[in-house]
Amino acid sequence: MYKHILIPTDGSDLSKTAVQHGVQLAKAVNAKVTGVTVTAPFHIFAVEPMMVTDTPEVYNKHVASRAAKYLGEVKAAALAEGVSCDVLTMERDHPYEAIIEAATDQHCDLIVMASHGRRGISALVLGSETVKVLTHSAIPVLVYR
Repeated sequence: MYKHILIPTDGSDLSKTAVQHGVQLAKAVNAKVTGVTVTAPFHIFAVEPMMVTDTPEVYNKHVASRAAKYLGEVKAAALAEGVSCDVLTMERDHPYEAIIEAATDQHCDLIVMASHGRRGISALVLGSETVKVLTHSAIPVLVYR
C-alpha cells in the first residue's frame, strides 16, 4: 500500500480536516507523512493587499509565521497518531507546481489534499489547485471534500 503520503495545507478549516484524514490514513497503512504549505513570492506589483502595504522583509516574516503555524498543525496531528512526519515550505506563484514537485522530490506515493468544492462561475474564475494537481500529477491524489 502507501508508504509516504504528502499532505498539502493552506490552513483553511477544510484543509485541516484533510490533514486529519491523511494522518489517519497514514497510521492505518503504516506510512509516513510530509506536510507542505506553499507561499506566494513577494511581488512589487500585486493584487494582494498585504504585498502592496508590506516591505519584502515584513511580508516574508508574516508568511513564515503563517507557514509555521500551518505545518505545526500537521506535526501535531501526526504526533497524536504516532505517525512519522516531516514538513516543508515552498515558495511558488503556482501552488500546484510546488505540490507536485514536493511529492516527486520526497518520493511520495500518494497526495492527500482538500478540495474547497467551488462550483460554477467561482470555480472557473478562481480555479482550483486541487484540479490542477489532479490534472498534472503522475502520483495518485486522494481528494477530501
